[in-house]
Amino acid sequence: MSGHANSLKAILLALGANFAIFVSKLAAAILTGSSAMLAEAVHSLADCGNQGLLLFGMRQAKRAPTEEYPLGWGRALYFWSFLVAILLFSVGGVFSIYEGVHKLGSPEPLQRPWLAVGVLVFGLVMESISMRGCMQEVNKAREGRGLWQWFRETRSSELLVIFGEDLAALLGLALALLAVVATILTGNLMFDALGTIAIGVLLVAVAIAVAVEVKALLIGQGVEPQRREALLAFLNERPEVEVVLNLITLQLGPDVMVSVKARMNPTADNRTLIQNINAVERAMKAQFPDVLWSFFEPDLTD
Repeated sequence: MSGHANSLKAILLALGANFAIFVSKLAAAILTGSSAMLAEAVHSLADCGNQGLLLFGMRQAKRAPTEEYPLGWGRALYFWSFLVAILLFSVGGVFSIYEGVHKLGSPEPLQRPWLAVGVLVFGLVMESISMRGCMQEVNKAREGRGLWQWFRETRSSELLVIFGEDLAALLGLALALLAVVATILTGNLMFDALGTIAIGVLLVAVAIAVAVEVKALLIGQGVEPQRREALLAFLNERPEVEVVLNLITLQLGPDVMVSVKARMNPTADNRTLIQNINAVERAMKAQFPDVLWSFFEPDLTD
């Protein structure tokens, strides 16, 4: 499966966790003066907004096709996912780097540092819960593939974004915790500033990786390779089909468009040929429910 059906639970879980973490981080940043904590608070707030955009994109992707949009609105989800990657880069990553560089030049002492540690530990627990829920959905979608292979091949942009956000959040919290603890133990405020910069670099790297994958979907990718192979094998095994000459697929958010050119087995007349084609299309859509549009061309050569 493409993973779109697995995404809503992961998004809602991440939204709840990030909002709780944002409130705790912001309170701790105000009370302690930690720039690493402030960077993490901004990151969590940006994540809340990002998840709201993904939910909006999922809702928009369900709009029915019209004459103006004959293939529906499914790819709108890729636009909102790409926007989330840009926001993660700018609001999260660039702001954190700027804040860290600023603190290097104008360091400020931490206040109530152990409060910051407590909030970061709370954040790690909440993000771990969110990441666990996300990984449950990712594991359903990757179907035995390695995590990196799934990341490169998935057509579920919203699940891809949530995975990237949760991973960046967990690592960012760990970096912030290390920075605050190092500052407490050494009294050197440079660790807090360097931790903030490291968080920013991490967010920029994740945002770029996610943006590269979503860009491919915006341009127009077919279904996942495993999905295409299964579809091709199904068509070639149909008794009405002699051989598939060409198969074109296009992923449109949660839906798929399929174009088939095939050499059909001989029939007595054109009416029977048409009936055979219709039978193949019905069976294909029953076997692959995400195939919403199919175009079938009988031919002798490609």
